Amino acid sequence: MLIPQCKRKEGLRGRVGPIVAGVVFAVLLVITGFNFFYNSKKYSTDLISKDLKVLQDIFLLIDKQCKILGFDYQKNPINFLNVGSFEGSEVGPMNLTYPTQWKGPYIEKNPTQQGLEYQIVRTQKGYFITPGDGVMLPNGKMIGKEIVLDERADIQAMMKDDGALQFKGQALAAPLPLKTGAWQKVIQELADTPVEVGMAESDVSAQASA
Repeated sequence: MLIPQCKRKEGLRGRVGPIVAGVVFAVLLVITGFNFFYNSKKYSTDLISKDLKVLQDIFLLIDKQCKILGFDYQKNPINFLNVGSFEGSEVGPMNLTYPTQWKGPYIEKNPTQQGLEYQIVRTQKGYFITPGDGVMLPNGKMIGKEIVLDERADIQAMMKDDGALQFKGQALAAPLPLKTGAWQKVIQELADTPVEVGMAESDVSAQASA
């Protein structure tokens, strides 16, 4: 039995229609996924840049008011800017020359990225503010894993084009230009030098018996 040509065309159209619709849907799904992925990275980059600017401004203000002497560690978590008052000359890991000039709290809640605190990193080329270890950056690199921020790290270079701390023209770290003098560096070096308890006790005993 012969099938009329018009019915053949109708049957072909009936099969092609769902295929075309499926292809269009798949393309739209891919485009939507790409836009979401790109926009989420852009949002994360903008958020980090905003946090870094806020933190940089706060620490520069603190340095102007209290004169930052230095920090206890090579990597210092930023979790103390919401402190209103404290005793002594140290708040968190930060040492101040004029602690009575503290005007905190400087922020209601310390900013975080992916639930991890930002940090101040001390390097041979100065101090920098960066996301904390464990944070996955928009460029796909993780702080503390692919990006090692030790004393020798050249963070300034990492912030430039195609650097590990840069994404789409935006830096993912911020410099903290503290005007620390030579005597402050000596104090910091002494603070970083481990002291053996046994040796310290023997020195005290020797002085007492002399």
